[in-house]
Amino acid sequence: MKFRTEIKIDKPQYSIEHSDKVLTIGSCFAENIAEYFKATRFNILGNPFGVLYNPISIYNSLKFTVDEKKFSESDLIKHQSEWHSFYHHSDFSNHDKEAVIDNINASIKSTNLFLKSADIIILTFGTSYVFEHLEKKIVVSNCHKIPQKEFSHFRLTLSKTIDTIQKTLQLIKSVNPKVRFILTVSPVRHWKDGAINNQLSKANLLLAINEVVNSENNSLYFPSYEIVMDDLRDYRFYNSDLIHPNKLATDYIWEKFTTSFCSDKCLMIMKEVSKIVSGRNHKVRNIKSDEHQKFAALMINKIEMLHNKYIHLNLNDDLDYFKSQIERVVKRKS
Repeated sequence: MKFRTEIKIDKPQYSIEHSDKVLTIGSCFAENIAEYFKATRFNILGNPFGVLYNPISIYNSLKFTVDEKKFSESDLIKHQSEWHSFYHHSDFSNHDKEAVIDNINASIKSTNLFLKSADIIILTFGTSYVFEHLEKKIVVSNCHKIPQKEFSHFRLTLSKTIDTIQKTLQLIKSVNPKVRFILTVSPVRHWKDGAINNQLSKANLLLAINEVVNSENNSLYFPSYEIVMDDLRDYRFYNSDLIHPNKLATDYIWEKFTTSFCSDKCLMIMKEVSKIVSGRNHKVRNIKSDEHQKFAALMINKIEMLHNKYIHLNLNDDLDYFKSQIERVVKRKS
């Protein structure tokens, strides 16, 4: 008997390796995936502009990156004693406008460099609804708790959604022709739009992405939305808000993603790396104990062996951590 409708994913034409540079942009689901990449020590840049939900906001952020736009005070707004950018998440907001400008421009500069040499770009779209500021006539990435009466709220047409996503891919390829794309729809429901409007919004994104993937080379679709909606069809896979998938669900999606996109060699490296990460995350009661000193030395040896075997693998931070465990003891004894 079958008790679930498991989503079968065709093996893609290319695989992801630890030597690849991966950039994720989009909704909070893009951030979740980025954390898994970081935990398995990929060369990853995750959501450099903060959470972005709709196709226009994603396009705008990448346009600023490609154009190397320099933000200034005229690009900011002030609300509730803080300076904000309508194009950025509130993580960039600050009481000091110079700090906001510096952080935004630094992010644009570092993302520009990463974008030009990225191998894989994962774009995650959360909604096709947008907020447009009435006075400035721009689609915003974040309303920053400004009264809703200052915005119009509407769903992008299918043609506009298709056009925006296509322009996004073409923009990126103008500075990085070799890059490969993975497009996905966030399984997080946008419940504030209502159940029916959420479904219409997701359907709009799914149709648009299907159109783009079928017309653009080196672009694939990963069914994270379908995995949660159809395979994990139970509230035990959600957080207490009943909206966001919980860790059990995101672990499962990551497993599906890696078994689909990662090569056998990459999966093997991930298993070895997970042992290093697990050892680092282990709470140490007594750093000076012989047992822990032996463990730290074992981890150092294991990392150096992996470095020698896979020269593209970057475990320098983990190596420094375990070395510090031994060095701290040596210094105290001396």
